[in-house]
Amino acid sequence: MEPSPAVFPIPAQAGIGLRMPHQAQVLASRPRVAWLEVHPENYMADESALAELELLGANYPLSLHAVGLSLGSADGVDRAHLDRLRRLVQRLRPGLVSDHLSWSASGGRYLPDLLPLPYTEEALRVVCRNVQQVQEVLGRKILVENPSTYLQFSASLIPEAEFLAAVARGSGCGVLFDVNNVYVSASN
Repeated sequence: MEPSPAVFPIPAQAGIGLRMPHQAQVLASRPRVAWLEVHPENYMADESALAELELLGANYPLSLHAVGLSLGSADGVDRAHLDRLRRLVQRLRPGLVSDHLSWSASGGRYLPDLLPLPYTEEALRVVCRNVQQVQEVLGRKILVENPSTYLQFSASLIPEAEFLAAVARGSGCGVLFDVNNVYVSASN
């Protein structure tokens, strides 16, 4: 089954991260921006916000930047969460879908942070497995964002850039490069 094409592809220009408190203002004023990035988790249980986002999607290319897939979790991806994301992707047909190279769930518990993972062969297999599952369920390639790290694991044997490149090779995903995350990581 071929995935539905994006309503609008993401142009090679800077977009903005749209936060929920500003959504109505952007809808009313329609500023000149190239595209909008939103966190899909904000729309999975709020039908009125989703209806507004659909109106915005008629005028702007959309990018869904998830924060809850927990791609680095050894427990795997939460199937219920992934199914909600799949329905949202089918409904909005965004130009891009991405998430972070991190984990935030373990043993059915969800943590309010994007936690780092060690750069090991085992972690690489886990991330590739999880990314492949997400891509199969969504029927499309996703992007994985370089992490913002606050610490370095002594168990890490693979340099971060090589780890991210290996994730892309091993899973077929793309990479979303966040310059701010490089700055944070370098500062820590």
